[in-house]
Amino acid sequence: MWLAFCVILFALVFEYVNGFHDTANAIATSVSTKVLTLRQAVVMAAVFNLVGALAGTAVATTIGSGLVEIKAVSLVTLLCALIGAIIWNLATWLLGLPSSSSHALIGSLCGAAVATAHGDWSVIRWMIHNSATQKTEGLWPKVIVPMITSPICGVLVGFCLMGLLLVLLRRFTPHLVNVLFGRLQLLSASWMSFSHGTNDAQKTMGVIALTLFIATKAGSLNTLPSWLGFLRSPEFVVPLWVKVACALTMASGTAAGGWRIIQTVGQKIVRLQPVHGFAAQTTAAAVIQLASHWGIPLSTTHVISSTIMGVGATKRLTAVKWGIVGQILWAWIFTLPATALMGYLLFRGLQALMP
Repeated sequence: MWLAFCVILFALVFEYVNGFHDTANAIATSVSTKVLTLRQAVVMAAVFNLVGALAGTAVATTIGSGLVEIKAVSLVTLLCALIGAIIWNLATWLLGLPSSSSHALIGSLCGAAVATAHGDWSVIRWMIHNSATQKTEGLWPKVIVPMITSPICGVLVGFCLMGLLLVLLRRFTPHLVNVLFGRLQLLSASWMSFSHGTNDAQKTMGVIALTLFIATKAGSLNTLPSWLGFLRSPEFVVPLWVKVACALTMASGTAAGGWRIIQTVGQKIVRLQPVHGFAAQTTAAAVIQLASHWGIPLSTTHVISSTIMGVGATKRLTAVKWGIVGQILWAWIFTLPATALMGYLLFRGLQALMP
């Protein structure tokens, strides 16, 4: 029982870290274009992250039951996955690199699950056809393919949208464009924050729901008093209290800010004006919303960073600081394998320490 509570605690810690680690995804462009102050942007992102986190559970279901076999997951597995993801997030935050919290959690979960199964890689659901929904699920279609296609989509759509805006606005004065899109960017930033909440907060919901299901199945929660009966979960479902707890925790983390990553995303990749910020945020929000609808645990970091690259490239290719982009790409590439190894080693280490 205490192990179950420990996993839930670490899940909420991960959600809090995710909040301030990924704050830049929603607000970096708004801050860098000076449409909002840092404080105003953080408050707005916290509010819309909270609302978005309460909308839907498709991504939570994918994380909780769609990537690894539940039979190969124990409470220790989940604990190691969360610790590995938290360590990676804090390390990349200190370096100011906008890496993916989603992929950190997924990689750690897969590595810890393989360790739980004594090195049996078949516990990872690479690609499975769900006859009930007539959909293909698993790590390959839900994580690997979107990891490659979403940044490409972000760059291309961001470039095209910004190009279209430049054509439509060619007769407008720069002052009018800045004023108009300074106001429109408030809407795009709100939508981006909402989209971030619908996708990122649900990942922790899936972990907590899986924790309650495993603990209930093992009988660990049978000794709870009746007033805590809501913690028992004989089936894999995401209770309302889990949604609220994760939403509030992510909003709190978002309110703590994340200036290191905001500088990288909003200022170091390319210099932005309000119209560029609007195009980048609108494109990213649309891509993330589609992914959330299909239950894909997308990296919001990858999407917003790539849309900024695409939008910035409309100025000229040299306007994008490709050296910084290279550092970000290496962080993206290494996140899954590095966190998988971390999750594997953490489980083996805890296993060696346990009697």
